[in-house]
Amino acid sequence: MRSTITARGQTVIPAPIRARFSLGPSQRLEWIVEADGSIRVVPVDLSPVKAFRGMGQRGGSSQRLLADREADQAASH
Repeated sequence: MRSTITARGQTVIPAPIRARFSLGPSQRLEWIVEADGSIRVVPVDLSPVKAFRGMGQRGGSSQRLLADREADQAASH
């Protein structure tokens, strides 16, 4: 599956991927640049604890990740 990046930097997630991972409008995604130069996109759970589980230091700063999730949760209330 492929998608194209628009002039505004946007892209569409193919429908089969959205369905498989239950992705919907306003879903947050974490973009991670791996050491080998590849890019990994990970859906982020709104719960700070669930979002952090299994990430350790691989996906970036634990403090930044927890702060982002808390901000998401506060914005949704």
